[in-house]
Amino acid sequence: MAITAPVTFPVATMSRPAERIGKLHLLVVDEDAAIRSACCEIATDLGFVPQTVSSIEAARTLLRDQGIDILLLDLRTPLEEGLGLLNEIKALNPGLIVVAMTAFATVPAAVEAMRTGAADYLTKPFAMDELTAVLERAVERMMERRTLDGESRRLRESLRSPQGLGNLIGRSPEMDKLYRILAKVAQSSHPVLILGESGVGKELVARSIHSNGPHADRPFVPIDCGSLVPTLMESELFGYVKGAFTGANRSKEGLLASAEGGTVFLDEIGELPLDLQAKLLRALQEKEVRPVGATHRVAINVRILAATNRNLATMVEQGRFRKDLYYRLSVVNLRIPPLRERKQDIPLLAAHFLERLSRETGTAHILSDDALRTLMEYEWPGNVRELENSLDRACTLSSGPVLHLGDLPTQLQNFHLQHRRPVAVPPSALNPAGSARGPVLPLAQLEKQAILETLRKLNGDKLLAARLLGIGKTTLYRKLKEYGIGAPEAEEVRTDGSASPGL
Repeated sequence: MAITAPVTFPVATMSRPAERIGKLHLLVVDEDAAIRSACCEIATDLGFVPQTVSSIEAARTLLRDQGIDILLLDLRTPLEEGLGLLNEIKALNPGLIVVAMTAFATVPAAVEAMRTGAADYLTKPFAMDELTAVLERAVERMMERRTLDGESRRLRESLRSPQGLGNLIGRSPEMDKLYRILAKVAQSSHPVLILGESGVGKELVARSIHSNGPHADRPFVPIDCGSLVPTLMESELFGYVKGAFTGANRSKEGLLASAEGGTVFLDEIGELPLDLQAKLLRALQEKEVRPVGATHRVAINVRILAATNRNLATMVEQGRFRKDLYYRLSVVNLRIPPLRERKQDIPLLAAHFLERLSRETGTAHILSDDALRTLMEYEWPGNVRELENSLDRACTLSSGPVLHLGDLPTQLQNFHLQHRRPVAVPPSALNPAGSARGPVLPLAQLEKQAILETLRKLNGDKLLAARLLGIGKTTLYRKLKEYGIGAPEAEEVRTDGSASPGL
């Protein structure tokens, strides 16, 4: 039965799809009062909260002032106005589901409406079951969108938490931007090209994409393209059959096939030779590989994530990387910011690494103010990996729970010495000619004098001296050993910087 006038349908015979996700508000825009009344009655029986208007202007006002979930828009009104409203509301509210209604003579208008952003359309006159089916499809789309939005929101929140996701740590604007992209990318199956300097955590990002995607229960296979032996690359990636070459005593499945249904992470993809790039491209396009020595092909079903610290676009221009493979891999590009661009994340990262080390060793460590200040000022050419290794070394060499400057690696100590603020020389330290009194001493000699003078003033208390000097006790003992000062106890340090014979 076609809808041409208000009709009543028994509620008991109709399902109420709108109630599956709560009350949904529906707006009907049509000049025909009979159509508006019939649509309103059917929508009410299906569990919607309907409203009706007869003009585009009234619809524009209602959409602006009230929350509408689904819009039934008649395109019999001036087409330009109807499509203009459609463009406007999709720009302001991308989540609004629009169903275009059109007569037989204006089916092209419905097609244009679909291109503009309408989710579905009805051709007049339409029957009750047609309208019901369209509204049920709209509810299904709404449920799918809310489910996806909820998953994406939960993922963003987990990524934005102080601990991040796994070892992805940071709350800087650069990392927040990365988290937003990751939340969307993880829900898709598109190839992703992860770009970033060495040590920024490209594999951690790849694992986060996999573990938060729809196939997290399937294998994650990392492949370091830079460490593969050139002569064995093809057999490692695609597999081989028995007798394919000397030593092939049995058939072996390739790495691409072993990740069936999961994710393959091609690290340092820029290291692949050109001939293997061509074979990899064919494998990705055809979704199948041919093992070395085989005459048959093996189907593969994997998601590809690739990473590199090189500029692949420049390599393409130089002919060192295939353009078609580059475009195949870079459907989505992710750039991981270097640590120097997000220094505000360093305290969070340091706390995370120290907590992990504490669980492993059973000893808790904290950073002194000078040590943390140096970590914040250093440029970190090795990025997060260098920070982690530096703290690991500091905890290993530290003689107490507090990590001082002297416990940090040599490059950080040198950086601190080179960039520390100069100490103003008082006028009393200058002779009348304006030059400093006495000869200029080497840095090592000044360090030695500072250590021995501090020990003398503290009556040989090494632990307190180390704390005041900002170095670890182990470092202090090492320095004293270099100076030829051995016996830990009953040492006597002279004011001239030399040691008594008992030292």
